[in-house]
Amino acid sequence: MTINHGRRQILHALGCTAVWPLAARADDQWPSRPVTVLCPFAAGTSTDTLLRLVTASLSNGFGENFIVENRPGANGNIAAGAVARSAPDGYTLLIATVGPIVNNKFMYKNLDFDPERAFAPIVPLAYSPMIIIGSPKLPVTNLRELIAYAKANRGPLNAGTVGVGSQAHIYIELLNKLAGISIGHVAYRITSQSLPDLVSGDLQLSVQYVPTFVPQVQSGMLRGLAIATRQRLPEVPDVPTVDESGIPGLEANGWSALFAPAGTPRDIVDKINRGVNQFLRSDSGRGQLAKIWMTPMGGTPEQLADYIKSENAKWGPIIKQANISLQ
Repeated sequence: MTINHGRRQILHALGCTAVWPLAARADDQWPSRPVTVLCPFAAGTSTDTLLRLVTASLSNGFGENFIVENRPGANGNIAAGAVARSAPDGYTLLIATVGPIVNNKFMYKNLDFDPERAFAPIVPLAYSPMIIIGSPKLPVTNLRELIAYAKANRGPLNAGTVGVGSQAHIYIELLNKLAGISIGHVAYRITSQSLPDLVSGDLQLSVQYVPTFVPQVQSGMLRGLAIATRQRLPEVPDVPTVDESGIPGLEANGWSALFAPAGTPRDIVDKINRGVNQFLRSDSGRGQLAKIWMTPMGGTPEQLADYIKSENAKWGPIIKQANISLQ
């Protein structure tokens, strides 16, 4: 997949418009004090790294500190819930992924916020596709061989992810459904914990976003079986796509976007949107994201709202069919 082609695929889905509620105008002096941006994942994760690049640019552009605060837990619900309950004044923001914005409401019985009503979309940030990783001890080299192996062998065939209900876990359920196989799921607290198990063969597979294991695939330590997009990635050109493997419908991107509490004045939202888009479109921004194997997105708040609708339509039925239920 080329960067530009992949971005066009994402932005093609970011169509139409959303109706925004009326909001009071913002103080023209915003920001007049530091802005806190909550990250639902631990420091050092790909989402956290992306956010720190964005906030550094915003801090420089607005002349006020944009401070990253990590609040991991519950597949992103802890941070998202905190922002949902925050004052809509532009001083508390959220970077979020498909989990807290889309998937979690289909899995958690007692979610204390409604992601469809709690947030004002600001701007899509970046994405990277899923990659299916194989242990070097597993006798397959691509997704087509993996499916044949799964159908012919009754031995253990498990895939590690960052947790129950994660996007990677849901992707495994999608793969099982479309390919007619039964790959098991093993949850790890953090991705790096699965690496020694993959190398030893105690764990056969892993499903992660591309940045997670690119160095290990490039070095040959782990085997890339398929990229969940329609064109190959230049970073791992020998890894075939899911389309090449003959399983249509397996495309999946891990995206991140910026949100504010619902009711945040539109002119504050627009200020942040312009600042982020300027960074994402700059040579410096593109270069920084390329180093972490992410593709910049950008766009309007309305485009982000419409993209979220399309993600709800894709992942909701899969989660319901898989019967993933969390407290």
